[in-house]
Amino acid sequence: MRTTINEYAIARSDAGPYGITVGKDGALWYTEQKGNRIGRITAKGEMNSFPIPTSDAGAMSIVSDQSGDLWFTEYKANKIGRMSMNGLFTEYELPSANSSPFGITEGPDGTIWFTEMNSGRIGRLTKSGEITEFDLPIQKAFPSFITLGSDGALWFTENQSNRIGRITTKGEITAYPIPNPNSGPVGITSGPDGALWFVQINGNKVGRITISGEMNEFVIPTPGARPHAIISGKKGDLWFTEWGANQIGRITTQGVTSEYEIPTKNAEPHGIAVCPEGNVWFAEECNQIARLMIVSE
Repeated sequence: MRTTINEYAIARSDAGPYGITVGKDGALWYTEQKGNRIGRITAKGEMNSFPIPTSDAGAMSIVSDQSGDLWFTEYKANKIGRMSMNGLFTEYELPSANSSPFGITEGPDGTIWFTEMNSGRIGRLTKSGEITEFDLPIQKAFPSFITLGSDGALWFTENQSNRIGRITTKGEITAYPIPNPNSGPVGITSGPDGALWFVQINGNKVGRITISGEMNEFVIPTPGARPHAIISGKKGDLWFTEWGANQIGRITTQGVTSEYEIPTKNAEPHGIAVCPEGNVWFAEECNQIARLMIVSE
């Protein structure tokens, strides 16, 4: 497979883009964890952004819901943010102080689910603003990314307790230990095969877990790749960022891995998204948004 990568610089030198998602308008929306803004970039590379009302909010992960609103976690401000595509903001403060919300996704019933890294909880937010929190069995589990599974439950990584967690919409929690010790799971996504796929930032592997809890792991070719985020592709594959190796990785559902070098050195790729056309977009903390296009198979 031959690919090409284009990078688009953000005008502000201190933006620090982190999370990225595909909007209902076809554009890519991203968080600026340092610039304190929500940014937007079109397929042509045209950019604009909107300032978050709370200063130094520490915006991290972002998701677009079925209605088109953008939801994002405010790690430092202890809030969940909501923004319409025309730039109107609403913020919801979490009941528990210093919870450090991080991962976020939409549930099967249209509610918003998120992780609380410091408090060891999973949160649920209704569109009317009601927040419910669920304690994890291990308080210092450090829940990170979260995604909707093919079984209608929410699946998340427990970075410090080395487990993959599952919570039903009723709040019932199950956890599955990862065979590789101290693997440091971070990103997780629902794969094209109905299983959950996740990356191990310390273990240097991509993991796969079925909805019944069966797990296997695939070694990433580059040592010290430090994979961070992962997303399902359009051709029965998955794509992930390699923060440590400055690469973008691709893995098939059979476990075959390919890697693609990012043009800018020390780009620090984090969040990743795949647009309807199949192009892979990712946020580079070095103040750039990048697009990987498949030129030929």
